[in-house]
Amino acid sequence: MSHLFRGAVFLLAALCYAQQELSDAEQKELQRALSEAGNSPIEFARALEKHLEKYPNSPQKDEFERALVKAAIEANDNRRILLYGERVLAKQPDNPQVLERVTRILLSNDDKSAAERALKYARKFEEILRALEKEGPSQERNRGQLLEELDRALGRSLVFQARATGNLGNIDEAIALATKGWERYPTAESAREIGRWLARAGRDLEAVTRYAEAFTVSDPKNTDADRAKDRARMSELYRKVKGTEIGLGDIVLDAYDRTSAMAGQRLAVQRERDPNADQTDPMEFTVTALKGDSLKLASLRGKVLVLDFWATWCGPCRVQHPLYEQVKKRFTNRQDLAFLSINTDDDRALVAPFLETNKWSSSNVYFEDGLSRLLRVSSIPTTIIIDKQGKIFARMNGFLPDKFVDQLTDRIREALKTGVEDAARAK
Repeated sequence: MSHLFRGAVFLLAALCYAQQELSDAEQKELQRALSEAGNSPIEFARALEKHLEKYPNSPQKDEFERALVKAAIEANDNRRILLYGERVLAKQPDNPQVLERVTRILLSNDDKSAAERALKYARKFEEILRALEKEGPSQERNRGQLLEELDRALGRSLVFQARATGNLGNIDEAIALATKGWERYPTAESAREIGRWLARAGRDLEAVTRYAEAFTVSDPKNTDADRAKDRARMSELYRKVKGTEIGLGDIVLDAYDRTSAMAGQRLAVQRERDPNADQTDPMEFTVTALKGDSLKLASLRGKVLVLDFWATWCGPCRVQHPLYEQVKKRFTNRQDLAFLSINTDDDRALVAPFLETNKWSSSNVYFEDGLSRLLRVSSIPTTIIIDKQGKIFARMNGFLPDKFVDQLTDRIREALKTGVEDAARAK
Protein backbone atom coordinates (compact mmCIF):
# COMPACT_ATOMS: atom_id res chain seq x y z
CA MET A 1 0.00 0.00 0.00
CA SER A 2 1.43 3.39 -1.02
CA HIS A 3 1.88 6.32 1.34
CA LEU A 4 -0.81 8.21 -0.57
CA PHE A 5 -3.27 5.37 -0.25
CA ARG A 6 -2.55 4.99 3.49
CA GLY A 7 -3.35 8.68 3.84
CA ALA A 8 -6.68 8.09 2.14
CA VAL A 9 -7.40 5.14 4.44
CA PHE A 10 -6.66 7.19 7.56
CA LEU A 11 -9.04 9.92 6.53
CA LEU A 12 -11.79 7.63 5.33
CA ALA A 13 -11.56 5.80 8.66
CA ALA A 14 -12.07 9.13 10.39
CA LEU A 15 -15.10 9.75 8.19
CA CYS A 16 -16.67 6.40 9.07
CA TYR A 17 -16.01 7.00 12.73
CA ALA A 18 -17.56 10.44 12.49
CA GLN A 19 -20.81 9.20 11.01
CA GLN A 20 -21.85 7.94 14.42
CA GLU A 21 -22.36 11.53 15.69
CA LEU A 22 -22.57 13.93 12.74
CA SER A 23 -25.80 15.43 11.57
CA ASP A 24 -27.18 14.26 8.24
CA ALA A 25 -26.23 17.59 6.64
CA GLU A 26 -22.66 17.43 7.88
CA GLN A 27 -22.25 13.78 6.89
CA LYS A 28 -23.38 14.50 3.34
CA GLU A 29 -21.13 17.56 3.11
CA LEU A 30 -18.13 15.60 4.36
CA GLN A 31 -18.72 12.64 2.05
CA ARG A 32 -19.01 14.94 -0.94
CA ALA A 33 -15.84 16.87 -0.08
CA LEU A 34 -13.72 13.75 0.49
CA SER A 35 -15.04 11.97 -2.59
CA GLU A 36 -13.89 14.93 -4.68
CA ALA A 37 -10.47 15.01 -3.05
CA GLY A 38 -9.14 11.82 -4.67
CA ASN A 39 -6.43 9.83 -2.91
CA SER A 40 -3.90 12.61 -2.32
CA PRO A 41 -3.26 13.33 1.39
CA ILE A 42 -2.85 17.03 0.59
CA GLU A 43 -6.24 17.15 -1.15
CA PHE A 44 -7.82 15.24 1.70
CA ALA A 45 -6.28 17.71 4.15
CA ARG A 46 -7.66 20.65 2.20
CA ALA A 47 -11.10 19.05 2.10
CA LEU A 48 -11.08 18.50 5.86
CA GLU A 49 -9.86 22.04 6.50
CA LYS A 50 -12.69 23.49 4.42
CA HIS A 51 -15.11 21.23 6.24
CA LEU A 52 -13.88 22.48 9.63
CA GLU A 53 -14.20 26.07 8.43
CA LYS A 54 -17.85 25.39 7.70
CA TYR A 55 -18.41 23.24 10.80
CA PRO A 56 -15.97 24.68 13.41
CA ASN A 57 -17.91 23.03 16.26
CA SER A 58 -18.18 19.60 14.66
CA PRO A 59 -18.57 16.87 17.33
CA GLN A 60 -15.73 15.04 15.57
CA LYS A 61 -13.34 17.98 15.40
CA ASP A 62 -10.66 16.13 17.43
CA GLU A 63 -10.84 13.11 15.09
CA PHE A 64 -10.54 15.34 12.04
CA GLU A 65 -7.48 17.11 13.46
CA ARG A 66 -5.79 13.77 14.16
CA ALA A 67 -6.55 12.74 10.59
CA LEU A 68 -5.10 16.04 9.36
CA VAL A 69 -1.84 15.35 11.21
CA LYS A 70 -1.58 11.88 9.69
CA ALA A 71 -2.17 13.25 6.21
CA ALA A 72 0.36 16.04 6.77
CA ILE A 73 3.00 13.57 7.96
CA GLU A 74 2.48 11.42 4.87
CA ALA A 75 2.75 14.48 2.65
CA ASN A 76 5.71 15.85 4.62
CA ASP A 77 3.78 19.10 5.01
CA ASN A 78 5.60 20.84 7.86
CA ARG A 79 3.16 23.72 8.14
CA ARG A 80 0.19 21.46 8.74
CA ILE A 81 2.20 19.04 10.93
CA LEU A 82 3.03 21.91 13.25
CA LEU A 83 -0.40 23.53 13.14
CA TYR A 84 -2.47 20.44 13.80
CA GLY A 85 0.24 18.51 15.64
CA GLU A 86 0.33 20.98 18.49
CA ARG A 87 -3.47 20.95 18.68
CA VAL A 88 -3.45 17.16 18.89
CA LEU A 89 -0.67 17.14 21.50
CA ALA A 90 -2.64 19.55 23.67
CA LYS A 91 -5.28 16.81 23.99
CA GLN A 92 -3.25 13.66 23.34
CA PRO A 93 0.31 14.32 24.62
CA ASP A 94 1.41 10.65 24.47
CA ASN A 95 1.64 10.36 20.68
CA PRO A 96 5.36 9.67 20.00
CA GLN A 97 5.20 10.07 16.21
CA VAL A 98 3.56 13.47 16.44
CA LEU A 99 5.84 14.53 19.31
CA GLU A 100 8.94 13.74 17.27
CA ARG A 101 7.81 15.43 14.07
CA VAL A 102 6.56 18.59 15.82
CA THR A 103 9.76 18.83 17.88
CA ARG A 104 12.01 18.55 14.84
CA ILE A 105 10.08 21.25 12.98
CA LEU A 106 10.21 23.63 15.96
CA LEU A 107 13.99 23.17 16.11
CA SER A 108 14.50 24.07 12.46
CA ASN A 109 15.25 27.66 13.52
CA ASP A 110 16.80 29.34 16.57
CA ASP A 111 13.61 30.97 17.86
CA LYS A 112 13.54 30.85 21.67
CA SER A 113 9.77 30.56 21.93
CA ALA A 114 9.88 27.57 19.59
CA ALA A 115 12.80 26.13 21.59
CA GLU A 116 10.80 26.25 24.82
CA ARG A 117 7.92 24.32 23.24
CA ALA A 118 10.33 21.90 21.58
CA LEU A 119 12.09 21.20 24.87
CA LYS A 120 8.78 20.32 26.52
CA TYR A 121 7.87 17.98 23.67
CA ALA A 122 11.35 16.42 23.52
CA ARG A 123 11.25 15.63 27.24
CA LYS A 124 7.83 14.06 26.83
CA PHE A 125 9.14 12.04 23.89
CA GLU A 126 11.98 10.75 26.06
CA GLU A 127 9.58 9.97 28.91
CA ILE A 128 7.45 7.79 26.63
CA LEU A 129 10.51 6.01 25.26
CA ARG A 130 11.91 5.35 28.75
CA ALA A 131 8.59 3.79 29.72
CA LEU A 132 8.71 1.57 26.64
CA GLU A 133 12.29 0.62 27.47
CA LYS A 134 11.33 -0.35 31.00
CA GLU A 135 8.35 -2.34 29.80
CA GLY A 136 10.29 -4.04 26.99
CA PRO A 137 8.89 -5.07 23.59
CA SER A 138 5.35 -6.42 23.80
CA GLN A 139 6.25 -9.19 21.35
CA GLU A 140 9.20 -11.52 20.83
CA ARG A 141 9.02 -11.29 17.08
CA ASN A 142 11.64 -8.84 15.78
CA ARG A 143 12.62 -8.07 19.38
CA GLY A 144 16.19 -7.14 18.45
CA GLN A 145 15.03 -4.76 15.74
CA LEU A 146 12.52 -3.11 18.09
CA LEU A 147 15.17 -2.58 20.78
CA GLU A 148 17.54 -1.14 18.18
CA GLU A 149 14.88 1.33 17.03
CA LEU A 150 14.17 2.26 20.64
CA ASP A 151 17.85 3.01 21.29
CA ARG A 152 18.04 5.16 18.18
CA ALA A 153 14.87 7.06 19.14
CA LEU A 154 16.17 7.70 22.66
CA GLY A 155 19.35 9.09 21.15
CA ARG A 156 17.25 11.44 19.00
CA SER A 157 15.19 12.60 21.98
CA LEU A 158 18.40 13.67 23.75
CA VAL A 159 19.70 15.45 20.66
CA PHE A 160 16.43 17.35 20.40
CA GLN A 161 16.78 18.43 24.00
CA ALA A 162 20.36 19.49 23.35
CA ARG A 163 19.34 21.71 20.43
CA ALA A 164 16.46 23.29 22.38
CA THR A 165 18.59 23.80 25.48
CA GLY A 166 21.41 25.36 23.48
CA ASN A 167 18.98 27.66 21.67
CA LEU A 168 17.83 28.83 25.09
CA GLY A 169 21.42 29.77 25.97
CA ASN A 170 22.43 26.79 28.14
CA ILE A 171 25.45 25.68 26.09
CA ASP A 172 27.17 23.44 28.64
CA GLU A 173 23.93 21.57 29.25
CA ALA A 174 23.43 21.27 25.50
CA ILE A 175 26.88 19.68 25.12
CA ALA A 176 26.11 17.23 27.93
CA LEU A 177 22.73 16.24 26.48
CA ALA A 178 24.10 15.79 22.95
CA THR A 179 26.93 13.66 24.36
CA LYS A 180 24.39 11.44 26.13
CA GLY A 181 22.56 11.09 22.81
CA TRP A 182 25.79 10.03 21.09
CA GLU A 183 26.54 7.53 23.84
CA ARG A 184 23.06 6.09 23.64
CA TYR A 185 23.19 5.65 19.88
CA PRO A 186 26.04 7.17 17.84
CA THR A 187 24.77 8.95 14.73
CA ALA A 188 26.06 11.73 12.52
CA GLU A 189 23.30 13.97 13.88
CA SER A 190 24.36 13.52 17.51
CA ALA A 191 28.08 14.00 16.75
CA ARG A 192 27.27 17.11 14.73
CA GLU A 193 25.17 18.49 17.59
CA ILE A 194 28.05 18.10 20.04
CA GLY A 195 30.36 19.83 17.56
CA ARG A 196 27.87 22.66 17.10
CA TRP A 197 27.78 23.56 20.79
CA LEU A 198 31.48 22.96 21.41
CA ALA A 199 32.19 25.51 18.68
CA ARG A 200 29.71 27.94 20.28
CA ALA A 201 31.60 27.49 23.54
CA GLY A 202 34.89 28.37 21.81
CA ARG A 203 36.26 24.81 22.10
CA ASP A 204 37.10 24.61 18.41
CA LEU A 205 39.55 21.70 18.34
CA GLU A 206 37.16 19.53 20.35
CA ALA A 207 34.45 20.52 17.89
CA VAL A 208 36.68 19.42 14.99
CA THR A 209 36.94 15.97 16.56
CA ARG A 210 33.18 15.70 16.78
CA TYR A 211 32.63 16.85 13.21
CA ALA A 212 35.20 14.23 12.18
CA GLU A 213 33.07 11.61 13.94
CA ALA A 214 29.98 12.88 12.13
CA PHE A 215 31.97 12.59 8.88
CA THR A 216 33.14 9.01 9.52
CA VAL A 217 30.39 7.32 11.57
CA SER A 218 28.43 4.50 9.94
CA ASP A 219 25.00 6.05 9.54
CA PRO A 220 22.67 5.26 6.60
CA LYS A 221 20.84 8.56 7.15
CA ASN A 222 24.01 10.62 6.67
CA THR A 223 24.07 11.84 3.07
CA ASP A 224 27.02 12.84 0.91
CA ALA A 225 25.80 16.43 1.16
CA ASP A 226 25.84 16.17 4.97
CA ARG A 227 29.39 14.81 4.90
CA ALA A 228 30.51 17.60 2.59
CA LYS A 229 29.20 20.16 5.09
CA ASP A 230 30.94 18.36 7.97
CA ARG A 231 34.18 18.35 5.98
CA ALA A 232 33.88 22.08 5.32
CA ARG A 233 33.08 22.84 8.96
CA MET A 234 36.06 20.75 10.13
CA SER A 235 38.36 22.62 7.80
CA GLU A 236 37.00 26.01 8.85
CA LEU A 237 37.41 25.35 12.58
CA TYR A 238 40.82 23.69 12.22
CA ARG A 239 42.21 26.51 10.09
CA LYS A 240 40.85 29.01 12.59
CA VAL A 241 43.04 27.46 15.29
CA LYS A 242 46.03 26.16 13.32
CA GLY A 243 46.09 28.38 10.25
CA THR A 244 46.55 25.27 8.07
CA GLU A 245 44.97 21.88 7.40
CA ILE A 246 48.17 19.99 8.17
CA GLY A 247 47.30 17.43 10.83
CA LEU A 248 43.58 17.43 10.09
CA GLY A 249 43.83 14.14 8.22
CA ASP A 250 45.20 12.43 11.33
CA ILE A 251 42.16 13.62 13.31
CA VAL A 252 39.85 12.19 10.66
CA LEU A 253 41.70 8.86 10.64
CA ASP A 254 41.53 8.64 14.43
CA ALA A 255 37.81 9.39 14.26
CA TYR A 256 37.38 6.66 11.66
CA ASP A 257 39.09 4.15 13.96
CA ARG A 258 36.84 5.16 16.87
CA THR A 259 33.60 5.09 14.93
CA SER A 260 34.50 1.77 13.30
CA ALA A 261 35.10 0.27 16.74
CA MET A 262 31.79 1.69 17.93
CA ALA A 263 30.00 0.15 14.93
CA GLY A 264 31.52 -3.21 15.86
CA GLN A 265 30.35 -2.82 19.46
CA ARG A 266 26.90 -1.85 18.26
CA LEU A 267 26.70 -4.92 16.03
CA ALA A 268 27.76 -7.09 18.97
CA VAL A 269 24.89 -5.65 21.02
CA GLN A 270 22.48 -6.33 18.15
CA ARG A 271 23.66 -9.92 17.81
CA GLU A 272 23.37 -10.49 21.55
CA ARG A 273 19.76 -9.35 21.33
CA ASP A 274 19.19 -11.04 18.01
CA PRO A 275 21.64 -13.62 16.59
CA ASN A 276 20.19 -12.93 13.15
CA ALA A 277 21.04 -9.23 13.15
CA ASP A 278 22.64 -8.17 9.87
CA GLN A 279 22.35 -11.68 8.39
CA THR A 280 21.71 -11.84 4.66
CA ASP A 281 22.05 -15.62 4.18
CA PRO A 282 19.06 -17.68 5.39
CA MET A 283 21.37 -20.60 6.10
CA GLU A 284 23.18 -18.47 8.69
CA PHE A 285 19.94 -17.86 10.60
CA THR A 286 19.15 -19.20 14.04
CA VAL A 287 15.50 -19.98 14.79
CA THR A 288 13.98 -20.52 18.21
CA ALA A 289 12.09 -23.72 18.99
CA LEU A 290 8.81 -23.88 20.86
CA LYS A 291 10.49 -24.66 24.19
CA GLY A 292 13.17 -22.01 23.79
CA ASP A 293 16.11 -23.99 22.45
CA SER A 294 17.57 -22.84 19.15
CA LEU A 295 18.45 -24.35 15.80
CA LYS A 296 21.22 -23.03 13.59
CA LEU A 297 20.13 -23.62 10.01
CA ALA A 298 23.81 -23.97 9.11
CA SER A 299 23.73 -27.31 10.95
CA LEU A 300 21.38 -28.56 8.21
CA ARG A 301 23.65 -27.69 5.29
CA GLY A 302 23.79 -30.54 2.81
CA LYS A 303 20.08 -31.28 3.27
CA VAL A 304 17.07 -30.08 1.34
CA LEU A 305 14.94 -27.91 3.64
CA VAL A 306 11.19 -27.50 3.32
CA LEU A 307 10.05 -24.42 5.24
CA ASP A 308 6.32 -24.11 5.99
CA PHE A 309 5.41 -20.54 7.04
CA TRP A 310 2.11 -20.46 8.94
CA ALA A 311 0.19 -18.78 11.79
CA THR A 312 -2.48 -19.79 14.29
CA TRP A 313 -4.96 -17.29 12.83
CA CYS A 314 -4.50 -18.51 9.25
CA GLY A 315 -7.50 -20.57 8.09
CA PRO A 316 -5.84 -21.91 4.92
CA CYS A 317 -2.88 -23.06 7.04
CA ARG A 318 -5.23 -25.39 8.92
CA VAL A 319 -6.51 -26.82 5.65
CA GLN A 320 -2.97 -27.25 4.35
CA HIS A 321 -1.56 -28.95 7.47
CA PRO A 322 -2.84 -32.51 6.85
CA LEU A 323 -1.63 -32.21 3.25
CA TYR A 324 1.88 -31.48 4.55
CA GLU A 325 1.65 -34.60 6.70
CA GLN A 326 0.85 -36.64 3.60
CA VAL A 327 3.94 -35.29 1.84
CA LYS A 328 6.16 -36.03 4.83
CA LYS A 329 5.07 -39.68 4.81
CA ARG A 330 6.33 -40.00 1.24
CA PHE A 331 9.87 -39.13 2.39
CA THR A 332 9.98 -40.94 5.75
CA ASN A 333 13.38 -42.54 5.26
CA ARG A 334 15.23 -39.64 3.64
CA GLN A 335 18.13 -38.45 5.79
CA ASP A 336 18.99 -35.62 3.39
CA LEU A 337 15.63 -33.85 3.82
CA ALA A 338 14.21 -31.79 6.68
CA PHE A 339 10.75 -30.28 7.15
CA LEU A 340 10.60 -27.19 9.38
CA SER A 341 7.34 -25.64 10.55
CA ILE A 342 7.99 -21.87 10.81
CA ASN A 343 5.43 -19.97 12.89
CA THR A 344 4.89 -16.27 12.18
CA ASP A 345 2.57 -15.26 15.05
CA ASP A 346 3.34 -11.98 16.80
CA ASP A 347 2.11 -13.46 20.09
CA ARG A 348 4.13 -16.61 20.65
CA ALA A 349 2.08 -17.58 23.69
CA LEU A 350 -0.75 -18.62 21.36
CA VAL A 351 1.23 -21.31 19.58
CA ALA A 352 1.62 -24.13 22.14
CA PRO A 353 -2.11 -24.12 23.12
CA PHE A 354 -3.04 -24.06 19.43
CA LEU A 355 -0.88 -27.10 18.67
CA GLU A 356 -2.32 -28.99 21.63
CA THR A 357 -5.94 -28.10 20.82
CA ASN A 358 -5.58 -29.09 17.18
CA LYS A 359 -3.45 -32.14 17.99
CA TRP A 360 -0.58 -30.96 15.77
CA SER A 361 2.89 -32.23 16.53
CA SER A 362 5.21 -29.70 18.18
CA SER A 363 8.23 -31.44 16.65
CA ASN A 364 10.24 -29.18 14.34
CA VAL A 365 8.09 -26.12 15.11
CA TYR A 366 10.17 -22.93 15.20
CA PHE A 367 9.50 -19.20 15.39
CA GLU A 368 10.50 -17.20 12.33
CA ASP A 369 12.84 -14.78 14.18
CA GLY A 370 13.11 -12.49 11.15
CA LEU A 371 13.49 -15.25 8.55
CA SER A 372 10.20 -14.38 6.84
CA ARG A 373 11.41 -10.81 6.34
CA LEU A 374 14.69 -11.97 4.79
CA LEU A 375 12.90 -14.44 2.51
CA ARG A 376 10.20 -11.85 1.69
CA VAL A 377 7.31 -13.95 2.86
CA SER A 378 4.45 -11.50 2.34
CA SER A 379 1.52 -13.91 2.68
CA ILE A 380 0.82 -17.20 4.35
CA PRO A 381 0.75 -20.07 3.92
CA THR A 382 4.02 -19.99 1.99
CA THR A 383 6.33 -22.93 1.35
CA ILE A 384 10.00 -22.40 0.51
CA ILE A 385 12.37 -25.17 -0.52
CA ILE A 386 16.10 -24.63 0.01
CA ASP A 387 18.47 -26.96 -1.83
CA LYS A 388 21.56 -28.74 -0.50
CA GLN A 389 23.77 -25.79 -1.46
CA GLY A 390 21.67 -23.45 0.68
CA LYS A 391 19.97 -21.73 -2.27
CA ILE A 392 16.24 -21.16 -2.70
CA PHE A 393 15.05 -23.86 -5.07
CA ALA A 394 11.28 -23.24 -5.10
CA ARG A 395 8.60 -21.04 -3.57
CA MET A 396 4.89 -21.84 -3.28
CA ASN A 397 2.71 -18.90 -2.24
CA GLY A 398 -0.60 -20.31 -1.06
CA PHE A 399 -1.73 -23.73 -2.30
CA LEU A 400 -4.28 -25.61 -4.38
CA PRO A 401 -5.79 -28.30 -2.10
CA ASP A 402 -6.34 -30.87 -4.84
CA LYS A 403 -2.84 -30.48 -6.27
CA PHE A 404 -0.68 -29.48 -3.31
CA VAL A 405 0.52 -32.93 -2.25
CA ASP A 406 1.72 -33.90 -5.73
CA GLN A 407 3.14 -30.43 -6.50
CA LEU A 408 5.19 -30.29 -3.31
CA THR A 409 6.29 -33.90 -3.71
CA ASP A 410 7.52 -33.25 -7.26
CA ARG A 411 9.46 -30.13 -6.24
CA ILE A 412 11.13 -31.88 -3.33
CA ARG A 413 12.19 -34.76 -5.58
CA GLU A 414 13.59 -32.27 -8.10
CA ALA A 415 15.55 -30.52 -5.35
CA LEU A 416 16.93 -33.82 -4.08
CA LYS A 417 17.83 -34.88 -7.61
CA THR A 418 19.51 -31.52 -8.31
CA GLY A 419 21.65 -32.00 -5.24
CA VAL A 420 22.81 -35.40 -6.46
CA GLU A 421 23.58 -34.08 -9.96
CA ASP A 422 25.55 -31.14 -8.56
CA ALA A 423 27.58 -33.43 -6.31
CA ALA A 424 28.34 -35.70 -9.27
CA ARG A 425 29.51 -32.77 -11.38
CA ALA A 426 31.71 -31.57 -8.53
CA LYS A 427 33.55 -34.89 -8.54
